[in-house]
Amino acid sequence: MLSVFDHGAHPPCPAPFNLAAHVLGHATELADKTALAVISPTQAERWSYGALEAAVRGSATALLRSGLTPGDILLMRLGNTVDFPIAYLGAICAGIVPVPTSSQLTAPEVQKIIESLAPSAILLGDGVPCPPTDLPVHTTADMATWRDNPPAAYAMGAPDRLAYIIYTSGTSGTARAVGHAHRAIWARQMMMQGWYGLGRDDRLLHAGAFNWTYTLGTGLMDPWTMGATALIPAAGVDHSQLPQLMNDHSATIFAAAPGVYRNVLKSAPFALPHLRHGLAAGEKLSPSLRDAWTGATGTQIFEAYGMSECSTFLSAAPGHPAPDGTLGRPQVGRRIAILGPDGPVPRGTPGVIAVHRRDPGLMLGYIGAPDETEARFRGDWFVTGDMGILHDDDQVTYLGRDDDMMNAGGYRVSPIEVESVLLTHPGITEVGVTEVEVKQDVHLIAAFYTGAAPLDPEALATWAAERLARYKQPRLYFHRDSLPKNPNGKLLRRALRSDIGGLPART
Repeated sequence: MLSVFDHGAHPPCPAPFNLAAHVLGHATELADKTALAVISPTQAERWSYGALEAAVRGSATALLRSGLTPGDILLMRLGNTVDFPIAYLGAICAGIVPVPTSSQLTAPEVQKIIESLAPSAILLGDGVPCPPTDLPVHTTADMATWRDNPPAAYAMGAPDRLAYIIYTSGTSGTARAVGHAHRAIWARQMMMQGWYGLGRDDRLLHAGAFNWTYTLGTGLMDPWTMGATALIPAAGVDHSQLPQLMNDHSATIFAAAPGVYRNVLKSAPFALPHLRHGLAAGEKLSPSLRDAWTGATGTQIFEAYGMSECSTFLSAAPGHPAPDGTLGRPQVGRRIAILGPDGPVPRGTPGVIAVHRRDPGLMLGYIGAPDETEARFRGDWFVTGDMGILHDDDQVTYLGRDDDMMNAGGYRVSPIEVESVLLTHPGITEVGVTEVEVKQDVHLIAAFYTGAAPLDPEALATWAAERLARYKQPRLYFHRDSLPKNPNGKLLRRALRSDIGGLPART
C-alpha cells in the first residue's frame, strides 16, 4: 500500500464568503458572551462577542474612509495588544489584505517588506520598529477612535481570493510572502476535532503574543469560529504565572510552543483541575517533555505539524492520541502523501511529507514569486521539505527537516538569511549558522565564523540585535580557523553541530 492518506475531501467552502464574517458568525447569537479576556494575575480586560464584532466592523469602516479599497495591502506593525486581531479582522471584513508581522523585526527588515509588497498603508504601534516612509501611517491612537464607527458590511466574494499575507523564511535565505485565501479559515475546521477537540464551552488559553500567527489562528480565530472563549496573557506575564491564570480563569485547553511548556514546568508542583489537555506546535515536542507534563498535571499534550504555507495538517487529538514515536495522523479531509523521487513511496518507507493541491488550507502562492511557488510542487503535490514515514495505521513518524531550516521558539528561520547579515560585519570573513543542542531538548541558534581574531560575543550580539529580529539572532558565537566544507566548497552545516566544544561566555 502506498503512503497516501485520503479519507475523502472536506466539504467545499461556500460562496460568497468572507473570512472575518465566518470567524464572527456567532457574534449576534452570543453577543453577551466573553469572546476574549486579556488576563494577568491582578486584572482582566474582557471583550464580549458583540463588542468585538462592533470594533472589527467599525475599524473596517475607518479603513475604507481612509482611502483604502478592497484588494489594497495593509502592513501591520503592531505590538502585543488587542489592537492586533481587531485590525486584522477589520481589514479582512473590508476586503483589504492585512500583512501581520512580528514586532521584533528591525527597521531594515521592514524596509525590505515595504519594497517587495508595496503596501498602501501601515498600522504602527508605539515603539514598534518601522523605517521612515511616505506611506499613510495609522497609529494605535488613531485606531482607538475607529471602533465606534458605524459597522461596515462584510465584503463577500470568491473564497479563493487573497485574504491575508504572512511571511516565512525561505530556503533561499529570502523571507517569502505567503498569500492565503479567504477559504483558509474554512479549512481550519479540520483541526477542530483533528487536533483541538474544541467546543463552544471551552476556554482556550494561548501563551503567545497577539502578533504571532500561531496565537492569531489557534488562540483567537479558531475559538471565535466555534463560539468559545479565548484567553490571552497580558504583555509582561511571566510563564511561571500561567498555572495561576489557568486556574483563575478556568482554562480547559492550553496552547503553547514546547519551550513554554518547559518553562511552566519549572514552577511545578501545581494543580490544573479545569484543564482537559494541552496543544503544542511551532517546533518538535520531545517525548521527555510530553511525559514530564503528563506526570505533573495528569493531562496530555497533543502535538501538530504544519507550516506557514498550510497551517497544521498532521496532528494527534483527544479522540486519537499519537502512539509513542509518532507525531499523529493526517486530519480527515486532507490528502497527504510521503513522496520519493518517483512519487508516493510504500507505507513504512521514509520520504518527504507532501500536501495535495486541492487542500483548501494550502497557500495561493508566494506573492511576486511564481517560479518559487511552482518549484515547491511535484505535479499535484506541495512538497514541505520535511521527512516522515506513514504507517499502516495512518500515524506519521516525523524524521526532521531536510533543508537546514532552524526553529527558534516556533519561528522557522533560514540560516542563509542570518548568515547574509553576519557577513556584513567587518570582522567576519566566513560564517555558518545552525541549531545546536546545548542540553537535552534545548536548542539554540549558533554562529560559527572565521576572521582575523575572535570577536567579543557581547559586542557581536549587540551588533546583530540592530539588524535581526530577536528570534533570528544567534545566542552562541564560535570563532574558528576554518569552516567544514564538502569537496565542492559547500558549507556543511550539519558538521558544525558536533563542533561546539566548550560553550562560549554568552548563551
